[in-house]
Amino acid sequence: MNAKNAMNAMNAMNDSNPAHPVDPSTSLTSPTSPNAAKASNSRDPLGPRCRPERPDPVDPPDPPDPPKSAKARHPVRLTGAKETLLATLYGRALDSRAPRPILGDTMAVDAVRRLDYDFGKLRVGPGAAAAVALRARQLDIWTARFLATHPEATVVHLGCGLDTRVHRLAPGPGVQWFDVDFPEVIDLRRQLFTEPPGYTAIPSSVTDPAWVARVPADRPTMIVAEGLLMYLTERDGTALLRRLMAHAPGGGLAFDFFSRFAVRAARLNTVIVRTGSTLHWGGGPADIARLHPGLEIVESFSALEIPDIGRLPARYRTPVRAAALIPGVREMSRLYNCRF
Repeated sequence: MNAKNAMNAMNAMNDSNPAHPVDPSTSLTSPTSPNAAKASNSRDPLGPRCRPERPDPVDPPDPPDPPKSAKARHPVRLTGAKETLLATLYGRALDSRAPRPILGDTMAVDAVRRLDYDFGKLRVGPGAAAAVALRARQLDIWTARFLATHPEATVVHLGCGLDTRVHRLAPGPGVQWFDVDFPEVIDLRRQLFTEPPGYTAIPSSVTDPAWVARVPADRPTMIVAEGLLMYLTERDGTALLRRLMAHAPGGGLAFDFFSRFAVRAARLNTVIVRTGSTLHWGGGPADIARLHPGLEIVESFSALEIPDIGRLPARYRTPVRAAALIPGVREMSRLYNCRF
């Protein structure tokens, strides 16, 4: 299988590519779709709510509009890898508007509506939105499981972007939560989201060693990285994770990671191309195991075999099942839950 055919097979589970061109009947409206004028008039980048693929007797209401005082649209000046976080945000928002949401992140809906940005150019469709939600949900599950057994832990969320994980999990009063991302990303977060108790946002490149000193060194630590490591070089990514694991007395590490083949095939990824981003680092379980002498992979599976994969929209399920039968394609993206 060549790279193009493999990427086509992976599109439904890619964090930013639809398995098919944008369907005007979905909640994403592009300038060429019949619903574009209506979406433009309403200034709602999400457009009309997703319709079920078959009649659904229970049609949940749309999230309420934000109060007028919160409706100012914030300009977005992110480029390259930083801009890709908007695809993930939009995917979570689309999932929240689906008839049967997987993650149900209504804060993402509000954030999308408040950003002055053309989300249509990212071409995020319902399959990609479901994939984003499945990945986020699994990392939420692993993080919540860690916090349930370590109620006075530290969470370090690397490359947090505009993710609302700290709000979704609502950790207890004993948890210290650190979100780390570039200063311009943290500034945008502060315009969109409130900061809960026990929360600290660190405006820094994740690869800068200086910020690690702000994280407690005497508490079990959960390190979470979603859609990040493949954008780092192997040298920077390895140094980052080793630095954090050496800093903490022990803990967990949950993340998603691409294979080397997936990194080479990145030129076929719509969001990567449209944002001018570059992927650098890929590998497999053996590469992860070498990161730290005490690192143990507790659980790992392909993004094509993630729990609840059956909750993908119906038209994506068969292509994804077929893609999972091809070893090279199945291993293009994996999720890992580790302890150290």
